[in-house]
Amino acid sequence: MASKSSKLKVFRTIIFAQTAIIFILILALILSLMLGKKDERTVPANASVGDNGDPEIRKRPIIEKEETFSQFVGKKILLSDDTYGEIYLPVYESVPEFSKDRNSIVSRNGYIFYTENNSVSSIAGIDVSTHQGDIDWQQVKSAGIEFAMVRVGYRSYGGGEIKLDDSFAKNLSGASEAGIKTGVYFFSQAVSTDEAIEEADAILDAIKPFDITYPVVFDWEIIYDDKARTDNVPVETLTDSCIAFCERIKSAGYTPMIYQNKRTTLFKLDLPRLQDYDFWLAEYNDEGPSYYYDIDMWQYSCKGTVPGISGEVDLNISFKDYSKAD
Repeated sequence: MASKSSKLKVFRTIIFAQTAIIFILILALILSLMLGKKDERTVPANASVGDNGDPEIRKRPIIEKEETFSQFVGKKILLSDDTYGEIYLPVYESVPEFSKDRNSIVSRNGYIFYTENNSVSSIAGIDVSTHQGDIDWQQVKSAGIEFAMVRVGYRSYGGGEIKLDDSFAKNLSGASEAGIKTGVYFFSQAVSTDEAIEEADAILDAIKPFDITYPVVFDWEIIYDDKARTDNVPVETLTDSCIAFCERIKSAGYTPMIYQNKRTTLFKLDLPRLQDYDFWLAEYNDEGPSYYYDIDMWQYSCKGTVPGISGEVDLNISFKDYSKAD
């Protein structure tokens, strides 16, 4: 017959084994819940069903690459740097230079226009988000604004969550009802092509009910005043992400576009690979863009004032009338 101490040891062993099994099961459940939450999204990013009930086909881009960094001509782009003073970059032979006459850019009453044959040929526009608050779009139209680029959403630079702009639907509807043509943009913090496609799908799903005639824009920006998940994104990854977003947008029948400021464009993009897409430049001055290469839209001020909008708003001109594009 087993002694009392032997029975006690067996009992303790059984209790220990049961406790270990329960601990493992609880740990597995916690890990399962954490992995499930990792894939939660604020907005859906999968391809949706079209208006006719058929599945909407959005093509995944095939990104072809070839070495382009040696395609230079003997021209220089001069820049000023706080550390190095004057610096220069070689000019790409395969990227078209600015095609407009800078002497034909004129400024009047806080607005900028491009003129040809003594008449204005540029299209006046603004870009807005929920930060502009409630907008009187009829007053905006009466002030001579012909198009509006509306922020549809953004990805947070900390956690990477996709969120829709609280005012995008109201702004798109209000602008259209006032007779203002609309395009849209997404503030990206993508760190991969998969995230860029996710952002494209989010914007495509959101704009389905609206008549979008101006471009759908990939607006990837560096965060200057805080740590961000995009701080060390390589040039190749960012360029691939631009292509992935634009091709996804193009496959849905819209005009894709890339938005960027001058220095980020020159330092962070492999420009020869991006010549299939229209470009929207942010550079704030009255004399015309100093950016060497060609552009299709120009954001020339972030401190504009327009009747119908309280506070400051970004001002733009478009060198194309996208509402009449084929």
